[in-house]
Amino acid sequence: MFINNMLQSLAMAAGPSQAQGGQQPNALLAMFPILLMAAVFYFLVLRPQNKRQVEHRQMISSLKKGDKVITSGGILGTVVGVKEKTVVLKVGEGDTKLEFLKTAISIINDKDIGNS
Repeated sequence: MFINNMLQSLAMAAGPSQAQGGQQPNALLAMFPILLMAAVFYFLVLRPQNKRQVEHRQMISSLKKGDKVITSGGILGTVVGVKEKTVVLKVGEGDTKLEFLKTAISIINDKDIGNS
């Protein structure tokens, strides 16, 4: 109801030539704001996200024994084994080993791991 009233008032304010069907607006010109928003959305959101995903996949595929890593849960450890979909991390001072999915690894070879 509110939108309908707004559209009617805009049509009246546009003048008699456009309100009565004088000249029709160019369809491409009418779609320009939508196309512009889609382009901005792509370059500001989708493209950087895809780039980060590709970098993360490359990082995961380069995992090797001895790498120091941080998981997405914040666990710090050293890789002692790499399997197809998982990695085994040695955590802490003892002989504690945990198995994680490779996708849970956030950072590899961070120079500041364990120095705090």
